[in-house]
Amino acid sequence: MSGFFKTYLIDPINHFMHDSKSVGIMLLACTGFSLLIANWDWAAQTYLHFWHYSFSGLDQHHVEIGFLSLPNSPLLLINDGLMAIFFFLAGMEIKREMMDGQLSSIKQSLLPVFGAIGGMLAPAILYGLFNKGHENIHGWAIPTATDIAFTLGVASLLGKRVPMGLKIFLTALAIIDDLGAILVIALFYGSHLQVGYLLGVLICVGLIYWLNKKQVAFGIWQFLLGILLWYCMFNSGIHATVAGVIFAFLVPVKHLRNFEAGIHLPVYFLIIPLFALANTAIPVPPNSFQALDSRLGWGIIIGLCLGKPLGITAACYFLVQRKWAELPEGITWYKIIGAGILAGIGFTMSIFISTLAFKEVAVQDIAKISVLLASMIAIIGGYCWFRFEPKEKPFLKVLEESGSTSQSN
Repeated sequence: MSGFFKTYLIDPINHFMHDSKSVGIMLLACTGFSLLIANWDWAAQTYLHFWHYSFSGLDQHHVEIGFLSLPNSPLLLINDGLMAIFFFLAGMEIKREMMDGQLSSIKQSLLPVFGAIGGMLAPAILYGLFNKGHENIHGWAIPTATDIAFTLGVASLLGKRVPMGLKIFLTALAIIDDLGAILVIALFYGSHLQVGYLLGVLICVGLIYWLNKKQVAFGIWQFLLGILLWYCMFNSGIHATVAGVIFAFLVPVKHLRNFEAGIHLPVYFLIIPLFALANTAIPVPPNSFQALDSRLGWGIIIGLCLGKPLGITAACYFLVQRKWAELPEGITWYKIIGAGILAGIGFTMSIFISTLAFKEVAVQDIAKISVLLASMIAIIGGYCWFRFEPKEKPFLKVLEESGSTSQSN
């Protein structure tokens, strides 16, 4: 009987959880389920009330429990608490790549770094053009983010059509994009700063650094200080998830891979699905298409679907033309454009920024639906771009000839 369960239950589950495509499938399933329940008359009210239930009975961000000040709803517990663990994982990935990966040398990192910068600037500019002079301009960062899990999941579905060199480029670009999104959140989407709690953050960082310098084994004391670091950050006016990144950069390099492996499955198969369920619990209004046909909706959709490939390709072309970098071996400009299209899958980070950029739930919902629609367009567009790649690409002839000429010179 144990052999039966191992063969037909345990092994398939293990295979699914270690397949790079699984995270994307899980996110799509959770999003579809959440949208369905949120718009099902019989269950919608209960479902929405659950995520937004106020522990204090008041419409506020914090709830006072004794001397502690903590998130005030299940939605905030996920976005401010559990997502800090997601950012901890992202921070460790960034640090590892900077230490011994694609970002460890200037030559290796220039192309994805500039690609990521271009892929953030162009969507922000396009969004700004649509929302110039409007209060929605505060959401300029929504279309600048790329979802690593979804993007690489779709790339994996395409198999050999996405060469290994392009996957490495796309991974590095998405990691830098994440770092950019983290900086944006820290700098532009906080509230009034609380000096006392910011001092607490600095003290926690100093103590963890001191323990590391004293070569105290990285364990219980550092993690207790990490929790205190998160608490101080949560109350400081800077978004609490930034604490996860700071703590990740304090982890010794030798422990990075073990910690990444230890929390990878819980993050991608528990925390991110919970995030998707909570943040896509969106009641779609009857006039949803009219709502999307707005400055906000078009700014996000055009930013992700057009701004991302335009910014990434233009930045890479700029570098190659000036001989500051070269395209990876076997990678054409057609592939670079395809990577840019896939980078338009915003999902997790874009939805997360939507919750920070706007206070009104109705505006958040329009932004989230726009992100979902743009991400679906990017998924389908990127898949078709690689899946049906033409043998002759006359529209790229000038671009590829000039690029190859600059490299040969």
